[in-house]
Amino acid sequence: MKQILLAAMLALISGAATAHDYRLGPLEIKHPWARATPKGASVAGGYLTIVNTGKEPDRLVGGSSPAAGRFEIHEMRMSDGMMRMRALPKGLELKPGATVELKPGSYHLMFMNLKQPFVKGERVKGTLTFEKAGSIEVEYVVEAVGAAPAQGGHHGH
Repeated sequence: MKQILLAAMLALISGAATAHDYRLGPLEIKHPWARATPKGASVAGGYLTIVNTGKEPDRLVGGSSPAAGRFEIHEMRMSDGMMRMRALPKGLELKPGATVELKPGSYHLMFMNLKQPFVKGERVKGTLTFEKAGSIEVEYVVEAVGAAPAQGGHHGH
């Protein structure tokens, strides 16, 4: 029995090293990540999942990063057969009990006027600001340029 408990604890500890989640009041912020940028790029995308476990709606209204001059919340969606991107000046609504995923091709964060390239394997510090819950500091793990959210592995031939 002791060995099973120990194994479970070790699994939890090693799992905590890779997954980085944050909590701000009723909000859970899961695995913030950003895409690596090619040299000379002035913008980068940021992604994460927010779970509102509370009874009140909240709103992601902004943020910042020392790595970027500007930080915006954007939405990508199909409109008239074209993929359009627009800033959400009022932010992103987080309904009570809802899980909102910011991911490529959907809602996402934009780091603009980058001070330096985002390099795979590095972490980028930032702050997220919510209407009710306030602000929290997070770190975005920089993934490969073509990265998508972790799903089944692709095997090269």
